Amino acid sequence: MSDATCEIRDEGDRLVVTNINPARRNALSQGFYDGLTEALRTAASSPRIGAVVITGAEGFFCAGGDLGFLVQAQDMVLAERRARIDALHHVIRAIHACPRPVIAAVEGGAAGAGLSLALACDLVVAARDARFTAAYVNAGLVPDGGLTAALSAALPPQLVAEICLMGRPVSAERLFAAGAINLLTEPGSALAEAELMASQLATGPAAAQAAIKGLIGSAQASLRATQFEAEADAMGAALGQPEAAEGIAAFLGKRSPDFARLRR
Repeated sequence: MSDATCEIRDEGDRLVVTNINPARRNALSQGFYDGLTEALRTAASSPRIGAVVITGAEGFFCAGGDLGFLVQAQDMVLAERRARIDALHHVIRAIHACPRPVIAAVEGGAAGAGLSLALACDLVVAARDARFTAAYVNAGLVPDGGLTAALSAALPPQLVAEICLMGRPVSAERLFAAGAINLLTEPGSALAEAELMASQLATGPAAAQAAIKGLIGSAQASLRATQFEAEADAMGAALGQPEAAEGIAAFLGKRSPDFARLRR
């Protein structure tokens, strides 16, 4: 099954979901949300499917949210901004709720909500040269997609602060060393390795795997639930602030933002 933004490939023992928006480095879209949600639902109801793999088209995992929405959001009321953020949170929750293991296959990089998507998966396979970025702060914004919860569960607080406050890319090798990535591959091999991992999982005991995933998830459930709401509130508010207007305009204009001007 496929549409303009999402392809679902059925390999018998696994589903491979590809985000197809290469002109925007696979920025997230409602079409991808719908396709991924459908795949997760299918996996949950099909005993023959042992795992789901998520990847991006043409050598890049996901650049995060669509910049067009960020521009439009400044003119939306808070409830409208929250609704769009909640659409992202719905699909992240669907990954957590799926009883089958979900594997991210990351080539190129994962940025913003794309990083949230990768870290929502149970396992992460990444090319050695992949870069991971949470540069919300550079646009006067805050993380969403449960990213602060996912990072805090996987990494030391100082590294979380560096990623979120400095907004600089972090290498796959550094995140692998810190424990947030399961397997490093040579560039171009992440999807093949993730599919191999999925096939290995598919030979295992599905009920036990689902129970294990549920137990791991329940250990983080309270933090996740709190952070989803806190992130959505903070992002919804941030999108209406002068800092976001300056940060987004600077990004579009390919210049450095002048946040100091707003303090004067």
